[in-house]
Amino acid sequence: MNRARLDEHLADLDTDGYLIDASQDDANQLYLSGFTGPDPFLTLYADGEVHVLVSGLEYGRARTEATADTVERHADYDYEYGGREARNDMYARFVRDKGVESVSMPPRGPVGTADALRERGIGVAVDTDDRLQEVRAVKTDEEVDAIREAQRANEAAMRAAEELIAGADVAGEDAPADGDADPGTLLHEGEPLTSERVTEEIEVALLRRGCALDQTIVAGGAQAADPHDRGSGPLRANEAIIVDIFPRSKATKYNADMTRTFCVGEPSETLREWYDLTERALDAALDAVEPGATGEDVHAAACEVYEDAGEPTFRTDPETETGFIHSTGHGVGLDVHESPRLASGGEALEPGHVITVEPGLYDPDVGGVRIEDIVVVTEDGYENLTEYPIEFAV
Repeated sequence: MNRARLDEHLADLDTDGYLIDASQDDANQLYLSGFTGPDPFLTLYADGEVHVLVSGLEYGRARTEATADTVERHADYDYEYGGREARNDMYARFVRDKGVESVSMPPRGPVGTADALRERGIGVAVDTDDRLQEVRAVKTDEEVDAIREAQRANEAAMRAAEELIAGADVAGEDAPADGDADPGTLLHEGEPLTSERVTEEIEVALLRRGCALDQTIVAGGAQAADPHDRGSGPLRANEAIIVDIFPRSKATKYNADMTRTFCVGEPSETLREWYDLTERALDAALDAVEPGATGEDVHAAACEVYEDAGEPTFRTDPETETGFIHSTGHGVGLDVHESPRLASGGEALEPGHVITVEPGLYDPDVGGVRIEDIVVVTEDGYENLTEYPIEFAV
């Protein structure tokens, strides 16, 4: 955690402290406390110090793990198991014990906790700007290294997926099209190769490298025309297959993100044109990444490639359902989607921002193509954290 940056962003808040009531699933909580508590707990930042309040069950681990100046347990406030009002009394005592009479809370903080503190005379303001997210957006060298490590695991998983797809037979060409396999279906060991089977290969590769994910995207054919369709069922030759993997390190909790599009056999002329256009859009967007450029500038660079080729984008047609129908990228860190945004209205880029660059084209009648790298903004441009090759036909 960068405390100097934290102090800078919280300096003009008209409260004595900043309070979070959440579990580790909230990235702001994990960032501020450094503690992987599975149940909600309190973290208070006041006068440049971090204070954590946890249950007795988590106390020993929190003392070892949390990056806090003080760690206390419920029993320190004569509470361990009791009703809601007694718990809220404890929360108010914990806050006042640190000399704090007013706190700011994130926009998604529990309403019940905010109301309970107000009832006990503690002022509560909502941080509508979610300033901790702004703080988290600029990564330290250690955070960049954590993302880089997750990306290496990501690339191993992508390699496993590509090898499985590339090694498939094609029903009716390399193998008999019997059973449920229609001609053109990809086969693995005589059985249809499905999105689910490729996803399984990805998950196993990630687990072996200390990473995991809740879901991934392996979508072929018309399914690939929906950017967030996870994909299901048999994959086919001569169609684009989008593989988008966004794993999280079990150790550091930092994410990575990468997309490649593959095709077994001969893609249609349109798909080939789309792939070449998307690779050019990726290069144009990457060329625009530098400190001081905005997320809107980077998005515009990708859009212009597509628009010059006559493809619709949200810039030219906000209601289009085909073409380039999403932003060019987003920040990555403790959340897989966080600030900054590479989109219309996107903010200025700063050194330390880790962002994806992921242009794509989509149409159910054609399929979908997307290519995504993850990069870190540097003092004079960017460093691409992605080492995986860009190839369409496998």
